[in-house]
Amino acid sequence: MTTRFAISRTNETSRKPASSRGAATGKANRKSSGKPRSAKLPEWNLADLYSGIDAPEITRDLTRLDAECVAFETACKGKLAEQTAQEGGGKWLAAAINRYEAIEDLAGRLGSYAGLVHAGDSVDPAISKFYGDVSERLTNASVHLLFFALELNRVDDAAIERAMQTPELGYYRPWIEDLRKDKPYQLEDRVEQLFHEKSQSGYAAWNRLFDQTISGLRFKVSGRELAIEPTLNLLQDRAGEKRKAAAQALAKTFKANERTFALITNTLAKDKEISDRWRGFQDVADSRHLANRVEREVVDALVGSVRAAYPRLSHRYYALKAGWFKKSKLAHWDRNAPLPFAATGRIAWPDAQNMVLTAYRGFSPEMADIAERFFTDRWIDAPVRPGKAPGAFSHPTTPSAHPYVLMNYQGKPRDVMTLAHELGHGVHQVLAAKNGALMAPTPLTLAETASVFGEMLTFKRLLAQTSSARRRQALLAGKVEDMINTVVRQIAFYTFERAIHTERRNGELTAERIGEIWLSVQGESLGPAIDIRPGYENLWMYIPHFIHSPFYVYAYAFGDCLVNSLYAVYENAASGFAERYLAMLAAGGTKHYSELLKPFGLDARDPKFWEGGLSVIAGMIDELEGMG
Repeated sequence: MTTRFAISRTNETSRKPASSRGAATGKANRKSSGKPRSAKLPEWNLADLYSGIDAPEITRDLTRLDAECVAFETACKGKLAEQTAQEGGGKWLAAAINRYEAIEDLAGRLGSYAGLVHAGDSVDPAISKFYGDVSERLTNASVHLLFFALELNRVDDAAIERAMQTPELGYYRPWIEDLRKDKPYQLEDRVEQLFHEKSQSGYAAWNRLFDQTISGLRFKVSGRELAIEPTLNLLQDRAGEKRKAAAQALAKTFKANERTFALITNTLAKDKEISDRWRGFQDVADSRHLANRVEREVVDALVGSVRAAYPRLSHRYYALKAGWFKKSKLAHWDRNAPLPFAATGRIAWPDAQNMVLTAYRGFSPEMADIAERFFTDRWIDAPVRPGKAPGAFSHPTTPSAHPYVLMNYQGKPRDVMTLAHELGHGVHQVLAAKNGALMAPTPLTLAETASVFGEMLTFKRLLAQTSSARRRQALLAGKVEDMINTVVRQIAFYTFERAIHTERRNGELTAERIGEIWLSVQGESLGPAIDIRPGYENLWMYIPHFIHSPFYVYAYAFGDCLVNSLYAVYENAASGFAERYLAMLAAGGTKHYSELLKPFGLDARDPKFWEGGLSVIAGMIDELEGMG
């Protein structure tokens, strides 16, 4: 039983690249999540889940969850093989899965609420206790469900196939077939139970320590004590001295905390190595590939294509950008600096909302109507607050509820793209919810498709409305930077993770050694036009994906390259594309990514597929070079 959080980027400059959880309004949410505290930016209303952390409904649902998990175990444990093989076994098993799914939905509601509240304020002691207590209760309850997937996977293939001829069970075929892919890596039941129970004192505890440490850090910039999000935001400030001061503040605080982050990283890498070894995974990323339902060779082809393209993508673009600043090289803190010719001023929230919804509506009124609910029904939390999780994400919660989006909106053009990105996730999650708690979640191979497509729609709309050559250049350059952060940077992150997890198998890595690996992969990806100054070696420390979702990051590059190809199909499609696209999103986890891409004539297993996506970025850089 797991609570799924849709990830969104994490970048040290950009908007978020992939995700986390969401919260109500910190302390204000303890009693009720009624009125937002700020008239300027929306704060989400979590009352659709629970009215507050002290709500009696939480105690009621936790008690009900405990009882239903025990009752389910009593009714089904040890009976799956026998019952499935009998006449009418398909109906019996379908009823059991339906019951299991209802429990998952209830657990998802509880876990989502606790996670969202905690993301809103991870340093408040009462909220932290609530989050920890609920997480522990969910783990304890779900121990009684562990047998189900394990036992189901031991049922004879022929018996399962016969049973699935019953329509009631046939409905769950995608989930059953997906589940059985895990069969070679299953362990004996009591070992699985031990792994599960110890997760609360193992990787889950280290994840929580990371979150609380990051949220509690303060960075002294020009005499002010700032949290991490506004400090990272200064790396995009127009004033060069502010960017430099922010970078130096990040370096100083991270240096002071390097032992903690090194310990967290080493411990989680070792924890994963133990699990992988027991389960029989050969490569450090194989468990992620299995979870993503993507073949290792497909990912390897993506990574190889992107790394080979570094010189014609990031290296070339940063050389171009340095020239715009009349320099031969840019200091690393200037990598995401606003362009000298970019428009100034803050984009007001209503304007950002209108930009995104207009772009969505131009593609599909249905898509825009779904996205608009996030604004009208208060499914978005936008302000920057002390203790709030950095970055952005859309969390699907559970099919009986609806998604919530977390942002840290500060009025920059990238924030508008982040809004478009997260609403893409949100629309995807709403459409897929009809598949139920077991089949709504989308494999990560397609999890970033709707989000990146939403960004592309918004970008293309803005570009088409821009007549000024300078503004067009700024928009185009901003999009290229975002694509580099999504493709090049995320593959560099993946390369970094592979190196860390591989070397960790031979012993612990010091913070200094981790920094050396970081500098190596960053130097390769950024190229000679970025001058990496002292202090940059510790910027690996705040990337949450390394902690919460090892090897997740390649999903961004996968999604961006896929969307580049998908958008080309859209631009050349006569009619019906929007309908096919929404149908793909609505499929959720019921189909393999290759099957979902067939209606668009796309095949990610074709080596040329990735080159096509990367050529879109290269073509934009060509256009920028031609502008002078």
